Amino acid sequence: MKPQSQKLSQVQWIKTGDSESNTSSSKKKKGPRRSKKGNLTIDETQIIQPDEIPKGSRFKGYQERVIQDITFQTHNVCYRLAEYITPEGMTIVGQLPDGIQGGSFGKNLIAFILYQYHHQHVTQPLLLEQIRDLGVDISSGKLSHILTEDLDDFHAEKDELLRTGLSVSQYIHTDDTGARHKGENGYCTHIGNEFFAWFSSTESKSRINFLNCLSQGKTTLYTLNTGAIEYMAQNKLPVALLAILENSRVRINTASDWCKWMDQQGIVKPRHRKIVTEGALMGGLLDQGIPSDFSIISDDAGQYQATFSNLM
Repeated sequence: MKPQSQKLSQVQWIKTGDSESNTSSSKKKKGPRRSKKGNLTIDETQIIQPDEIPKGSRFKGYQERVIQDITFQTHNVCYRLAEYITPEGMTIVGQLPDGIQGGSFGKNLIAFILYQYHHQHVTQPLLLEQIRDLGVDISSGKLSHILTEDLDDFHAEKDELLRTGLSVSQYIHTDDTGARHKGENGYCTHIGNEFFAWFSSTESKSRINFLNCLSQGKTTLYTLNTGAIEYMAQNKLPVALLAILENSRVRINTASDWCKWMDQQGIVKPRHRKIVTEGALMGGLLDQGIPSDFSIISDDAGQYQATFSNLM
């Protein structure tokens, strides 16, 4: 009974303590009230008078009610390109604004199509029906072209994302997954951490493919330097071939030129070409500033094992 009475007395002390201090500490102080619509841009203001205003009434001011809405409609523009004949007989014509050169659709419509398809996951048939319902005259082939062609700016932005992400990271998570497409095996590789996420679809899941993914956006892919030679030595490249490569300092930008260079050096065996290519890609990454103690967190797949850790 004694321990129980002690417990009750403790509870009683908590309840009968300084109620004023307990109350003040338990309640959170409320900050200034934030206007929920204070940051909205007002596009139109309408003044609405009462239906009836008795004679002699005094104007007091306005009560404001902000109503949020959206305007969703087509906006077709006819550009009349002025045409002139110069004194020399040459023809000069006014040019369409940037963003619609050579096309029939404005940049806002194209941005909407890309947003609906990629961000909102609207399927292509539903997207075609949607924009036709809005009054846009577009064929299914043109819609497919917008979604799949002329995307160099987006690919460049994606490569810049990877380059920037790697420049501020000491480690990455990576993995790949396979899928069938048009009867062929394909793979999607993910590279990222808490700062960024980058994806690439390729036809391989080899270590060469992984190093190629890391090299996206780099100006020089294949580089023979100290790090590359060290990687080749640790992966058991024959000593005679290694001695030849040690005296070479090569920087090559494309896979086709790299294959030609290996042919010229007499590197013909598949295993040797694999090791030399992996080493050159590793050398290119080191040359671009990725540290040799860069950490790769992944599963036990062979393409991720013993890459940068070999050089530590």
